[in-house]
Amino acid sequence: MTGPDVRIVHFDLATLEALVSADLSAARTLSGYVLPAMFTDRDWHGLWVMRRDQVRADPVAAGWVTGAIVEAGSEVPVGRAGFHGPPDADGMVEVGYTVLVEHRRRGVARAALQVMLDRAEADEGVRTVRASISPGNVASRSLVESAGFVEVGDQWDDEDGLELVYERPSRS
Repeated sequence: MTGPDVRIVHFDLATLEALVSADLSAARTLSGYVLPAMFTDRDWHGLWVMRRDQVRADPVAAGWVTGAIVEAGSEVPVGRAGFHGPPDADGMVEVGYTVLVEHRRRGVARAALQVMLDRAEADEGVRTVRASISPGNVASRSLVESAGFVEVGDQWDDEDGLELVYERPSRS
C-alpha cells in the first residue's frame, strides 16, 4: 500500500481529558499539534470518553487506542486512527480510522491502515486484525479488502448499527 507519509500520534490521559472536556486549546497544547476543531466536535465526544476511560483503567492502552493521523512534513493532523484497544486474550485487535473530509481521496486512510497493520505485525501478541464497517461505506470496505481482509460475518453496534466484520491474520 502506498500514499502520503503519515504516523499515528497517540494521546496521553491529559490530552484525552481535554478532548472529553471539548477544551481544544488545552488539547492542542498537551498534544503538541494544532488539532482541527473537529477533534472536539460533538460527534467525536463519545469516542474520546470511551478512550479516556480505557486509558484510565489500563495506561498501556494509551499506546494502542485512537490518536491523530499526522502527515509527515506538514505535521498537520488530518484525521484519527488507532485500535479499539490492546490485543485481547485471543490476540485480536480492531482498527478504526476517520479522515477529515477535506483530506479524503488522497490515500490517507490507506496509509494510516498500513501504519496500524505494521504495528500489529510487529507485536507478537497480535494474531488477528479486525475491521467492522457499515455496509454502505463502500470506500472503506474496498480499502480493507485490498489490504487482505476477508468478510467473516456481521454484527449490530448500538451506536453505528449494522456492521460487516472483516479479519486478516496479522502476519501475511
